[in-house]
Amino acid sequence: MAGPVIAFTENIFPTLDPALGELRRLDPEIRMAKSPSAEDILAVARDADAVMVTYARLTRELIAQLTRCRAIGRFGLGVDNIDLVACKEKGIAVNYVPDYCIREVSDHAMALLLALIRKIPLANRLVQAGRWEMPAVVPITRIEGTVLGLVGFGNIPRRLAPKAQAFGMTVIAYDPFAKPETFAAAGVERVDFDTLLRRSDYVSIHAPLTPETRGMMNASAFAKMKKGAYIVNTARGALIDEAALVQALDAKQIGGAALDVVAVEPLAKDSPLLNRDNVIITPHTAFYSVEALEELQRKCARDVARVLSGEKAVYPISA
Repeated sequence: MAGPVIAFTENIFPTLDPALGELRRLDPEIRMAKSPSAEDILAVARDADAVMVTYARLTRELIAQLTRCRAIGRFGLGVDNIDLVACKEKGIAVNYVPDYCIREVSDHAMALLLALIRKIPLANRLVQAGRWEMPAVVPITRIEGTVLGLVGFGNIPRRLAPKAQAFGMTVIAYDPFAKPETFAAAGVERVDFDTLLRRSDYVSIHAPLTPETRGMMNASAFAKMKKGAYIVNTARGALIDEAALVQALDAKQIGGAALDVVAVEPLAKDSPLLNRDNVIITPHTAFYSVEALEELQRKCARDVARVLSGEKAVYPISA
């Protein structure tokens, strides 16, 4: 008896061996789309039993044309590229990997924050240009005793909190969905959004991208922040209104920003966020480590194999 057909919408990994190793017990037929366009995805996935997706968009229109699909595995933390309601209506199980790369992203957020506070990229750039000048990077303020505000208190910010606390920061967080005991266990004060903006010296964003959170860091939010406060984003670019951020930076309401994600990637070469001494931008690399990508593939593919075998997924998600 032939095994299931499993279609991949794209392959961003150096090798798919970790995922294929988990699927091997099903003796599947593996198909790879030529591109992540809807047309090319449907060419391999229309009659597939499962779809493995990373960044491709699985819209309602595309999902409606999947005739045999029982499982969709998302290689990642977020599922904003998948129409979950359409999947639920067709009885398609969707799984993701919510605990993947939490070490890496929390490390990256902390690294960005420290680099921003200590002005390390600026200092390095000056030295590389032959300028050994301390006055060019002053003032730099002490980290200990400052307040870090976390927008969202899921897996990643819960990993970030003790790292910040080790530097002597007081950590506060806003998350209307996290339980009070979660904050208490971490030694983190639970506050509302306006209080977080008002009290924080630094704000690190870790919220999911939803219609409600899109553009949540807007002109109104920046106006409520301490003058000269810093902002770090390792979550989703669209959580920040970038035009409002540029205005806040120009007005010196915001003292600096460190971004691993932007609204449209790659960042436009003429973006007004570029060529600023107080802005650090990394090319959406916070998630990356060799170990993280291997873990991501294994966990995602393992859950798809479970569903196709009539078992429950470890990391299911529903609309």
